[in-house]
Amino acid sequence: MPAAAVPAAGTRAGGGGATASEAPAAASQRDGGADAPATATAAPAPPQANGSGTAPASQAGDAGGASASGTAAGSRAGGGATQASAPGQPAHAAASQPDRGAAATVLLPPSGPDPDVSPEASPEPAGTAAPAGPSRRLFVSRIVAGAAAAAAVGTVGYGTYGVLRGPKVKRVTVPLAKLPRAAHGYRIAVVSDVHLGPVLGRGFAQKVVDTINSTQPDLIAVVGDLVDGSVKDLGPAAAPLAQLRARHGSYFVTGNHEYFSGAEQWVEEVRRLGIDPLENARREMPYFDLAGVNDVAGEEEGQGPDFAKALGDRDTERACVLLAHQPVQIHDAVEHGVDLQLSGHTHGGQLWPGNLIASGANPTLAGLDRYGDTQLYVSRGAGAWGPPTRVGAPSDITLIELASRRA
Repeated sequence: MPAAAVPAAGTRAGGGGATASEAPAAASQRDGGADAPATATAAPAPPQANGSGTAPASQAGDAGGASASGTAAGSRAGGGATQASAPGQPAHAAASQPDRGAAATVLLPPSGPDPDVSPEASPEPAGTAAPAGPSRRLFVSRIVAGAAAAAAVGTVGYGTYGVLRGPKVKRVTVPLAKLPRAAHGYRIAVVSDVHLGPVLGRGFAQKVVDTINSTQPDLIAVVGDLVDGSVKDLGPAAAPLAQLRARHGSYFVTGNHEYFSGAEQWVEEVRRLGIDPLENARREMPYFDLAGVNDVAGEEEGQGPDFAKALGDRDTERACVLLAHQPVQIHDAVEHGVDLQLSGHTHGGQLWPGNLIASGANPTLAGLDRYGDTQLYVSRGAGAWGPPTRVGAPSDITLIELASRRA
């Protein structure tokens, strides 16, 4: 039997079948003398006789079978007529039977994809979305990180500029009970931790000398860590120190860095430059005693501090000023009746976390402090060690002005 794969197909039982696959088509059926025309532009749905109820689109007859794969099936039972048309077709198939009953139109859903819709026009699968931009939290974190980096760079840059431009003068008044009235206002320029080296060279040394001389001091005290290198390498850088000028001269004591750089050679070099090295020694000044001790780092070379040698057999009625590089030497100074100790070494912390380390290792980080009857002044230093930068601890040259309580 013939088979038609069209959108609509009709079958008739009773010895034969008819199939329509072209449009337009007309089907005529006799049942009581009435004709029922059916037209469809796509595919007609002809009626089916001798059936009971509604027949599906595929049905087997008694004389033969006809199969149709379509979207609509039409059936007629007992003189009635039923026409079906599938939505989506250009026109509906209709059949009317005026003599036996009313016509009914049934809309059936399409059983397959709409041929008029191309695959390219189908919507995108659900769940597909455009990639999202950076979240607000990520944006804020990047802004904060950028601001922190800029602040850090700016802080370090300013700290480096502060070192390279040279130290500023800091003025401090220190009263001494034993100081005679005639010495009231006596000025001592204190400089420590210059750290001449590859970065802070001759030009920096010249700035330090000019700054000290501008204060017109009565005495100059260089309290250690003058250099970071040998005399052979840094002798020319230290040459400007010969220009230091003070009414009662310039004096020097060793720091721990001198013992890393050849302390004996540097002692001879500063002497050649006109600076008097005090190696566990004392000088009697017009109004007070000036003493100096070696740094504790010299103990490994048998040249450590000797307080008895520097301070023994002196007149205790006179005021005594001691030059000692490290603040930790204050305890020996107290035992020997020193009135004022001048030190450096700490750099005032220089930068974080150096300030924490220096605070834990020294009794005083910077400035003036008192231990019993002895006062301790710690300079932040003129230069820098390691990176040539300072944060929160600017370099300085301190001008100590002694004050007499008898004035």
